[in-house]
Amino acid sequence: IECIAVDVNDNIWFGSSVGIQMYDGVNWIAYDQANFPGMLSDNIKCINTMANGDIWIGTDFGANQLVAGVSGLMFLSYTNTNGLISNQVKSIDEDANGGVWIGTNQGVSYFDGSSWISYTSPDLHWSGVNATAFDSNGDKWFASPLGGITHFDGINFTSYDTANGLLSQYVTDLVIDNQDNKWVGTSSGMSVLDASNTTFTHHTRMYLLPPPDTLNPVVNIDIDSWGRVWTSIYVGYLAEGGVAYWNGNQWEDYDVTDGLAGPNVKELEIDSQNNIWIATTTGVSRISSVPSALVEVEDIHLQLFPNPCSDILYLISDKKNIESVYIYDNIGSLVYINKDNYSDYKINTSSFCAGIYHMNIHLPNTILNKKIVVH
Repeated sequence: IECIAVDVNDNIWFGSSVGIQMYDGVNWIAYDQANFPGMLSDNIKCINTMANGDIWIGTDFGANQLVAGVSGLMFLSYTNTNGLISNQVKSIDEDANGGVWIGTNQGVSYFDGSSWISYTSPDLHWSGVNATAFDSNGDKWFASPLGGITHFDGINFTSYDTANGLLSQYVTDLVIDNQDNKWVGTSSGMSVLDASNTTFTHHTRMYLLPPPDTLNPVVNIDIDSWGRVWTSIYVGYLAEGGVAYWNGNQWEDYDVTDGLAGPNVKELEIDSQNNIWIATTTGVSRISSVPSALVEVEDIHLQLFPNPCSDILYLISDKKNIESVYIYDNIGSLVYINKDNYSDYKINTSSFCAGIYHMNIHLPNTILNKKIVVH
């Protein structure tokens, strides 16, 4: 799997080296050149879904727009002969007005549905564009594989690189949160440029590695509906990788020891229920929605023991009754639910398969998540 996207109906689209597959929660549908000659290539480099339901895919031979036709999906093609600045597509992003921005190895091309405009060097770095993001003013921000990031306000292009405080020139992804902070993924970790575009802060250990290997090369970034930033990490020379999210105070990570299909993470995507879909070179994983604490939790004292466990697991709240408890396995299936309003729970895990589970604990105005291990 090379890339992944979620459409407006929560169908999951996977791009691979042998075409596209769509998963609707029950069925799989495959698309390849043999059956859909309109596809420019079976080797899919990037995929994105639009607010109107269209699917866009990028290849080394141009971009396809998948639109609904009378007899099924139609594959419209765009290359350097009819709009693109280059056929080597690196990214596809949609702005608030439905415009499509296609990053290539030579710059970025903008499509408004009828006409094209392209931007290239010297306005943008010569290495091209591999991500486009949009701030609250509608300004465009472009990531370049070798040249940092560039801000375009509609008139002027302003570049930010290591000379301005960016961790590395080698940028892999770029997203903007609802406070207009720019989260910039690089080969050396994550840089965050504040809303005023004056100060960078850095995160280099989102996914913990044994010393001295501490830097985290970012693969891609996404933001869930609670505003938490998720990132995928892969350190090639160590063959180590995983995903992590920023809870506002610290990073929490997941890897193969938690059930991830493989360490070589290619991309992650978040659906409307905040499930995290993770594409790796050895398969796809889904992390069930990790609830966000709705209030400060310093005053909540929970005891969870023994952990790891083999038969009986005790959950005790010292101050507040627990409204309900849900336990999910590593593929997101619900294996336990209890809605009794108690301050302590005695949970029999003897029927659980050995492995890692995720417990959602619902207290008044608060949802907490705990990892448990069953032997």
